[in-house]
Amino acid sequence: MELNNIIKPENLVYGKPRLMNDNSMHYCPGCSHGVIHKLIAEVIEEMNLEEQTIGISPVGCAVFAYNYIDIDWIEAAHGRAPAVATAVKRLNPDKMVFTYQGDGDLAAIGTAETIHAANRGENIVIIFVNNAIYGMTGGQMAPTTLEGMPTSTCPYGRNVALNGHPLKIGDLLAQLEGTCLVTRQSVQTAAAVRKAKKALRKAFENAMAKKGTSVVEFVSTCSSGWKMTPEKANKWMEENMFPFYPLGDLKNVE
Repeated sequence: MELNNIIKPENLVYGKPRLMNDNSMHYCPGCSHGVIHKLIAEVIEEMNLEEQTIGISPVGCAVFAYNYIDIDWIEAAHGRAPAVATAVKRLNPDKMVFTYQGDGDLAAIGTAETIHAANRGENIVIIFVNNAIYGMTGGQMAPTTLEGMPTSTCPYGRNVALNGHPLKIGDLLAQLEGTCLVTRQSVQTAAAVRKAKKALRKAFENAMAKKGTSVVEFVSTCSSGWKMTPEKANKWMEENMFPFYPLGDLKNVE
């Protein structure tokens, strides 16, 4: 086969998901949100759930998801996305309902909503972007900030004696009877992106099969909040975040 036949435009299969609109991404360079948005759009499209999906986005960087993925969205108050998702799913049991939340939202002000929705086994998907910092509001310490990790509110690093231990919320959720899938993924490499998409697909299938609550945590970077280039942020994440928040399934009930 000649090379020019291989690279003809009609032979190319990669493209932007149809559900991703033409709005320019506003996220900081190197931010994981854009890649995660793309994966969500691809999974919804491939499962033919465009008309059945409702996303719930709260306060924080995650709130802007509605601006890029062309599905129905509801904005929730800070931390309350799982509670809103509970109501939406119970009123519309055949809909695909998911939340899209950051760590400052899900693991701080929203801890109660998250734990109780998961403990009830609500048939929703919780997508959790964990970059260990408050990315939108100035880079403050989050519940997930690592020990010794500097932020604007702990410039000398998180002090366990003063601030407590980083919260492994995924590990806590995996212990609850109502969760059927709790998995920790990343999107810093092509291989990681492929694994993350499979995890999202599994979570969405669980929700539609009414198996209980699925949680997909993305260990992510925040180049701006961490004061690093995207390349250095990815390396720092691999060397520091992954040992504390190891990737893989924490719970997977078939």
